Amino acid sequence: MAGERRSSPGVLAGTAAYFIWGLLTLYWPLLEPAPALEILAHRIVWSLVFVVIVLAIQRDLGWLRVLHRQPRVLALLAGAGCFVGANWGLYIWAVNSGRVIEAALGYYINPLFSALLGLVVLRERMALAQWAGVVLATAGVVWLGIDAGRPPWVALALAATFGIYGLFRKWAAMPSWRALAVETAALAVPAAAYIAFLSTTGQSHFGDSPVRSALFVSTGLITALPLVLFGFAAVRTPLTVLGMLQFLLPTMQFLIGYFGLHESISTAGLGAYCLVWAGAAFFLASYAWRQIRPEDRRA
Repeated sequence: MAGERRSSPGVLAGTAAYFIWGLLTLYWPLLEPAPALEILAHRIVWSLVFVVIVLAIQRDLGWLRVLHRQPRVLALLAGAGCFVGANWGLYIWAVNSGRVIEAALGYYINPLFSALLGLVVLRERMALAQWAGVVLATAGVVWLGIDAGRPPWVALALAATFGIYGLFRKWAAMPSWRALAVETAALAVPAAAYIAFLSTTGQSHFGDSPVRSALFVSTGLITALPLVLFGFAAVRTPLTVLGMLQFLLPTMQFLIGYFGLHESISTAGLGAYCLVWAGAAFFLASYAWRQIRPEDRRA
């Protein structure tokens, strides 16, 4: 009972993180005509700059002196950085290529993948009602894949990279700002080298206009804030629950893609999405009931 109540701040932080990530769907097109790889490189570098400034203001840099004594944590965070970097790049490319709804499918699959990791790797448990929600959502995801008529490789890659990132972050169990500093530092050297290459060859879009330059720099803030919230949630919330909260993100992406960017989807696809939404709602309703009535383990 106490453990479930302590998880409430983590649930709130996870919800906020996914909401901010959903809004990023509207941000990446503002950086065009810059390609996805250039946007990704700037996102990595400016995220590191932003996080280091925050840690310096907090006078929280002393831990760097002993980080080399924690090779396991260092390796986990470096691995987490690689997976989240791949996820960032693929998502930016999908959004700016007009595949927001397909990307949303990936983030619908991700909670199922995260729940699977929680069950198999971390030995977490789910109530029967939560299992029912997972089954409904899985049926909807399978239906969406069939309706697309081809392997949803973008969706599958997005689900896998972010799901594994969440697992690595949970294992590392480092405070959010510190973890983000290590994750971005692991990718910063190749990212900075690529930015320098673009600049020296005249292919860089940074500096085209004050507005675009400001948008590039702001990628540090918009990247750091939700990741810190997610890191806070990852160490305080069961991975099965955290995974199901993920459904908030693709729902926002779908709505933005369909109504805002006017991407198309078939009638069958809409029906499948309704099934996924029903599964997510069922799972979250079960979790909320268990928070209110923690003594009822059969809910």
